[in-house]
Amino acid sequence: MKKRVISILMAAATTVSLLAGCGSTQPADSGATQDAQKEETQSADSGDAAEATSDQPSKYQTTYGSKQFDNVTITVELFDRSNAPDGSTITDNKWTKYVNEQMNKVGINVEFVPVPRWDEVTKMQAMVASQTAPDLTLTYTYAYAEDYFNQGGTWDLSEFVDGADQALNMKKYLGTDVIDIGRKESGELYGIVAKRATTAKSNYFIRKDWLDKLGLGIPTNPDELYTALDKMVHENPDGMKGVSGAIIWNGWNLKQVFSKIANDPVKVNICGGGEDVIQDYYDPGMYDYYQYLNKLYNAGILHQEYYNLAEDDFKSEIVTGNLGFCEYSVNGNVDVLRGSLLKTLKENVSDADFVSIPQFKNVNDGNVYSAAYGAGGLIAFCPKTASEEVVEACMTYLDWMCTEEGGFVLYHGFEGEHYSMTDGVPVVKDAEYNSQDKDWIRTDIFIVGNQGYFETVEDFNKCTSKEAPGFEDYVIQNYEYALEGTLNHDASYTSPSTADLITDLNIAKDDYQVKMITCAPEEFDDMYNEYMDELKDIGIDTIIQEREEYYNK
Repeated sequence: MKKRVISILMAAATTVSLLAGCGSTQPADSGATQDAQKEETQSADSGDAAEATSDQPSKYQTTYGSKQFDNVTITVELFDRSNAPDGSTITDNKWTKYVNEQMNKVGINVEFVPVPRWDEVTKMQAMVASQTAPDLTLTYTYAYAEDYFNQGGTWDLSEFVDGADQALNMKKYLGTDVIDIGRKESGELYGIVAKRATTAKSNYFIRKDWLDKLGLGIPTNPDELYTALDKMVHENPDGMKGVSGAIIWNGWNLKQVFSKIANDPVKVNICGGGEDVIQDYYDPGMYDYYQYLNKLYNAGILHQEYYNLAEDDFKSEIVTGNLGFCEYSVNGNVDVLRGSLLKTLKENVSDADFVSIPQFKNVNDGNVYSAAYGAGGLIAFCPKTASEEVVEACMTYLDWMCTEEGGFVLYHGFEGEHYSMTDGVPVVKDAEYNSQDKDWIRTDIFIVGNQGYFETVEDFNKCTSKEAPGFEDYVIQNYEYALEGTLNHDASYTSPSTADLITDLNIAKDDYQVKMITCAPEEFDDMYNEYMDELKDIGIDTIIQEREEYYNK
């Protein structure tokens, strides 16, 4: 019912009258424009779809500096992690002011709309349904963005981006492959996808000091992990009671260990990549994965209320020294954005060490497979409640963000204050200063790149390792382990039926994952079979058929 209400409201949104574009086309004094014009020939030759073929200027001018707008205001979604330092708010700080200083030069005002990071999907759906969504709305779930477009509720951005003279900085920075992730087969562009600096996705982290005290080596397979966790919980070397053995915050790599299709690239794509519910149904190895977690839970070595933990609660388990093992985001133990967890842990437990470990071999074929992100990160789209000129200004904003004056500054800060250049790479001057001054907001305000503004993965690794003083080796190790073996990337294709079915499928997934993991061992088979039947009844076979046709073709 909720899905249908959203559909009705989205259809209503298409009736909103559109304002005609206005403003002069005189370029502002912008170095970004000059740089982009130098790249125009390369961009025109790069294969961008539906580029203008005449010498006439495009209807919309979206290269930063190519048009002077007449005091146009755009609203932009901004993820809020409730981490603003004293004296600042998520919408009023040094960096939101910098954005407006730069955008005011071309007649654009930017108003930020804060959305809680971990409620972003629910909040986005509510805003879209009520026609109150920001002019630039964000999500990591492409199916939702495509669904809204299919229903007529969002703009086709191709006429603002694809022209030979349009969005030149965006084309240069993102590249055709990334831009086309948000493009339908028929050519329409339903959103602008952010480029990932690295596709490294996930790692296992373990209390190395506890292993050492117990005389255990690094576990290399699920059975050895079970033994290590059992001893950490029941024979804790620090004499702690109530230890949480493990929390599987995400199971991306652990699923690769049990997968029965990990060695088949076509089947990996068919099962959906980042769509866990599709893999649950399509990959028979997921029976073994959930049965393993059920075993951990019933032995008391998987956190007994893992399914109720907010991320802050999960982090608290780490920094208080109560957690033995987890699977978490690639650099999660020392990432400043996630709170420099190992640093805080060491402040609380001086001899503690929480390190990443190598990926486990697949139990079926003995090879190593690592889950990896696709080339794209979040996607930004424009609801039809935005006028033509506002959409034009939004694309100009994203184009500016693809410049060094834009995204590079938002992410890295200013040379001399936040970094110094070494071998062409920005190296942090004072990590603690940066964490309070800019790092708390940089990844959320910079929306055309996930994990930072970088030209290459090597640049990303060099720079990122310098952001955790004293833990540089941990960072390098984290990214090396996360990219071991064969990389199974998230697939970007969204089948036609996914948008209609994914909400109900994910509700079933959330319900049955808890039931399968927490039930008594003798009830597991019944729970698993119920889960498969529920997904089938919702219509997941339709999605599987569509994906098989697409990838087999």
